[in-house]
Amino acid sequence: MSLMTIFITPKGFDRPHIALIQRNAIRSWKELAPDVSVILIGDDPGVAEAAAELGVQHVPQVRRNASGTPLLSDIFAIARKASESPLLAYVNADIILMPNFLEVAQIISQTEAKFLLVGQRWDLDIREPLDFSTGWQDRLMADVATRGRRHPASGSDYFIYPRVCFETLPEFAIGRSGWDNWMFYEARLKDWKLVDCSDTIDIIHQDHDYAHLPGGQPHYRQAESFENVKIAGGQRTVFTLPDCNWKMNRDGSLSRPPLTKAKFLREAEIFPLVGLKSKVLGDLAFALFHPKKAYGELREKLKK
Repeated sequence: MSLMTIFITPKGFDRPHIALIQRNAIRSWKELAPDVSVILIGDDPGVAEAAAELGVQHVPQVRRNASGTPLLSDIFAIARKASESPLLAYVNADIILMPNFLEVAQIISQTEAKFLLVGQRWDLDIREPLDFSTGWQDRLMADVATRGRRHPASGSDYFIYPRVCFETLPEFAIGRSGWDNWMFYEARLKDWKLVDCSDTIDIIHQDHDYAHLPGGQPHYRQAESFENVKIAGGQRTVFTLPDCNWKMNRDGSLSRPPLTKAKFLREAEIFPLVGLKSKVLGDLAFALFHPKKAYGELREKLKK
């Protein structure tokens, strides 16, 4: 039994650049074996063939919404059923992982029972298959230091959690906005440790276009993204990395993030929502901290 199972619903492998970066990503995950196993979920073009080529598990059938987009709830359920690993990790299919991905998860799982690990990424334009010979991690991180760009601290491209967490999820559309923000919110709501591992886990996102999405528009402009936010419970559940209540330090310890003015105000704003577990009080707090936005929302509701 592996310590961690990484699972994804990849895009089809019928577009050359998407196929290249997904193979790069999955091969980097396999470098973490034998402690990590990998599951590809879905039957998009070329997924079965890629799973066989890369030597990873494949589950073709997944429930989809009316638009044909796989449902996150079924993806997480399939991964849970198809594995016995104590740790599960959803990782976007274009993300290259380093050994510290597993190392950090191991450290935290030794002392914490329920948690969610998230973090920032590096963006890098990669147009060739990676060379995974000895020293590949050092070569790649040197390339990141030269050409890479730090992505803003907003969402996360990976979610590591023990299998006792996220046993059920709403029926979000995968690959659209909103569901990842809800994961942050749910961890805070359930009083699990939401840990920002940006300083200790290095992940690399390989640049790509959005031609696979309707209209070629980014995921956050899709109608399914707006539906995801609605399913999550509305804009109050849109949490981001600054909403983490713990951070992983380079020495392996956990600490609270610095209590800046912005952090203090944000924690005061969301306390009624995640501390008192009250959406009504959460709405009142939002109106207190953001009166213009709250008034605009009220006007929109009245129009409808």
